[in-house]
Amino acid sequence: MLWIKALHIVFVASWFAGLFYLPRIFVNLAMVAPGSVAERDRLVLMARKLLRFTTLLAMPAVALGLWLWLGYGIGWGPGNGWMHAKLFVVVLVIGYHHACAVLLRKLIAGSSRKSHVWFRWFNEAPVLMLLVAVVLVVVKPF
Repeated sequence: MLWIKALHIVFVASWFAGLFYLPRIFVNLAMVAPGSVAERDRLVLMARKLLRFTTLLAMPAVALGLWLWLGYGIGWGPGNGWMHAKLFVVVLVIGYHHACAVLLRKLIAGSSRKSHVWFRWFNEAPVLMLLVAVVLVVVKPF
């Protein structure tokens, strides 16, 4: 079980690294001056590759977490309300990941009306979600 837990932590940390950086690329894409085709193309390429890689990291993170929960029973039984809250946070993170994919498609199509300031605020969400998840797992407040 400790190997599964260690791998879960590594994949979650890697997944979040991608979720921290991808919206930062969106900030830069939103700031590209009209006519800067090479800069825009480079940022789009970086964002596409990072989204693909981050998605590949998310899959084992979620699978290993499910293995710990369903296979080893972590978070089952009375006094494990923290697990329900953590699972809710995981659903939010998956939704955020999906939102990144949708936003990237809109940025590529030129149909995004979001400003670089909006993307800067959007970029803070995974930090808060990671903070909540870690506190729930470590502190187990309920």
